[in-house]
Amino acid sequence: MATIQEQIREIEEEIKKTSYNKATSHHIGRLKAKLARLHDDVEKKSAASGTGEGYSVKKSGDATVTLVGFPSVGKSTLLNKLTDAHSEVGAYEFTTLTVIPGVMEYKGATIQILDVPGLVKGAASGRGRGKEVIAVIRNSDLVLFLLDVFQPLHLPVLKEELYEAGIRVDQHPPDVVIKKTDRGGVRINSTVELDLDEETIKSILDEYKIHNATVLFRENINVDQLIDVVSKNRSYVSSMIVVNKVDLAYPKMLEDAKKMYPEAVFISAHNSQNLEQLKDVLYERLKFIRIYMKPQGEAADMEEPMIVLDGTNIGQICERLHKDFKRKFRFAYVWGPSAKHPGQRVGMDHKLKDGDVLSIVIQK
Repeated sequence: MATIQEQIREIEEEIKKTSYNKATSHHIGRLKAKLARLHDDVEKKSAASGTGEGYSVKKSGDATVTLVGFPSVGKSTLLNKLTDAHSEVGAYEFTTLTVIPGVMEYKGATIQILDVPGLVKGAASGRGRGKEVIAVIRNSDLVLFLLDVFQPLHLPVLKEELYEAGIRVDQHPPDVVIKKTDRGGVRINSTVELDLDEETIKSILDEYKIHNATVLFRENINVDQLIDVVSKNRSYVSSMIVVNKVDLAYPKMLEDAKKMYPEAVFISAHNSQNLEQLKDVLYERLKFIRIYMKPQGEAADMEEPMIVLDGTNIGQICERLHKDFKRKFRFAYVWGPSAKHPGQRVGMDHKLKDGDVLSIVIQK
């Protein structure tokens, strides 16, 4: 019987050889689902044996940023320049992986920055401690891709490695809901026109042993995105690009790199060039919002807001305030942009917006 790796190679070859058209779309969809499931099986086995994912770093501060790049692009130098010399910096050992965290205070936000060993090609399948590095990236709020100005074409390789590892950079989770049922087969509902046909959808679900379910599509997605929904183990992370060592580059080389990555921040970590611009862009990409806390029966503290990420809900605020707040939570009152009316009574799932005033009521 063929090993999992042999099965993976066979399916990859078949996908390459099959020309894509309407007649073959169903077959390719099933092959891709089978391939994704086999990759997931490999991940589970390596994690169970203690050689794969499961290594992480305790998140701290208001957001976590991971520096991702090939070896020797200047990640350590950048970490040391961005984080105050007096901030908490230490080494945490996770078997063969050393993650070095630093803390950057900026515009009232505390940002944890992690320097992990450089990714290499093949990291998604475990080369160069890749699985452990990827486990840390999965838990980040933002990936900072650090490129060497002399090697600007490394970015597609880095993104491909993260994609292979189930990390979706600058994507959002597809708006599709799958609810398993006891009987009735697969029922498909949609609020939009779909490119996927019913046969392809059912074959992908069948590959994951989902034979009875209702599926609601609220957006038009492709085969790969549906597989992401079904697999349930994808991580969605935003990113930014930083190009380092510009002090060493010839003018033409720098000009070409800027055309290639117009949205990137160009720096010299060694000379501290453009680091203030980098901090500004980093802060902006993290999409922080300000929440003003109002203790019961008292005025709101409008001087020192709590800094949190956009999309944070009240349950997450409770976790940050005190370990007992979530357990003793009764309800909350909200004034501001996220409230339908001033002082709206809401539950823990309510998502907050910039400038909201929040009062949490707990059991005594």
